[in-house]
Amino acid sequence: MTPTPTATTPTPAPTPRPTPTPRPAAPAPTPRPTAAAPTPAPTPRPTSPAPAPTPAAPTPRPTAGVAPTPTPAPTPRPSTGVAPTPRPSGMGPGAGARPMGPRPGGPPGAGPRPGGFGGRPGGFRPSTPRPPPTPEQIQALAVREHVPARIAKGELEGKMKCRIWRKLHAEEAKRFDQVYELMGQTPSLSLGDAFGVLQSGMTVAEFMARKERTQRKAAIKQARGEVENAIVAEFLTGLIGAKAEVSVVLAERSLLDTLQVEEPIAFTLERTGRLEKLQVVLLARRADWERLLPGLERDAKLTQKPAAVARQPDKRPYSDPRAFLDHIGQTVKLVLRNGITLQLPLMHVGRFDLLLGETGHEVFVPLHALLRFEPPAAAESDTEDEA
Repeated sequence: MTPTPTATTPTPAPTPRPTPTPRPAAPAPTPRPTAAAPTPAPTPRPTSPAPAPTPAAPTPRPTAGVAPTPTPAPTPRPSTGVAPTPRPSGMGPGAGARPMGPRPGGPPGAGPRPGGFGGRPGGFRPSTPRPPPTPEQIQALAVREHVPARIAKGELEGKMKCRIWRKLHAEEAKRFDQVYELMGQTPSLSLGDAFGVLQSGMTVAEFMARKERTQRKAAIKQARGEVENAIVAEFLTGLIGAKAEVSVVLAERSLLDTLQVEEPIAFTLERTGRLEKLQVVLLARRADWERLLPGLERDAKLTQKPAAVARQPDKRPYSDPRAFLDHIGQTVKLVLRNGITLQLPLMHVGRFDLLLGETGHEVFVPLHALLRFEPPAAAESDTEDEA
């Protein structure tokens, strides 16, 4: 059957859905359309028996109860005026780790490249420790720059410079200039002695004499501490406990009394009272002294005018007890300050006194009462010369 031609009503073109425009970032890229806008379909002519053409891939309208399928938004491409962000190599999706090639350097097995962290210049380089400065180098720099030795040592070790210290401590640097000038005038003067001369206001000779006395006092104190004093103290304690009558020989006279108390610098006698030890020349039991007295030798000059005793131990002829330790048990010759000469065996040596004679017949002689001491060898040579 042949269809009867009738007037054909044209089908309207589907309305295109608006494409969502993404929000541009700074700078906003211009999106490029991915597909051409749909054009309305042409109206079919009535003479054509063919059915009206339909547009390609029409988008169906959503019906009630059916969820439309969302169309993915096209990805905007950056315009040609904006440089794309470079993507690090080896970090893209699906890219594997790139193998690290060998770094240029020395031959294999030569160790790490020189330099610091990562081999780059200026990194953490291992520092080679410098040798410590010698005392000669420190002293030479201190004398040249007129600074303390500790500052000179610091400069040699890479610390503060001597010239910087002199700027920061101008007053002290001025004193060091005076000290080093004084040392230049007296080459034998040390740095400490030069400071002492400058601070005391003395001359170099006066200061050195005072220093020598101070050193002698310290040496005597040390020497006395090295000698045991128990035996001499026990002898005096025995006299006090026995209340023995003793003869105390002074510079110009003698006393018969009983010893009661011994103090560090004095004796206390029963009838005489307190007597300073510096006045005592000799002490013995009365019977022992009466037995020795007739055979004693005397120096006439000292008998008439006894020698004085210096208050300072360093000014006395004998203050160091160690000089007598090698002669214990030998017969020695002692000349006392009032002229009495004793030739007796040396029994014991104390810190301040000597014990001569025999056990039970001891003679106590303080070191400050001695004027001359002759060991046995010297005494024998004098006897041979006289013969």
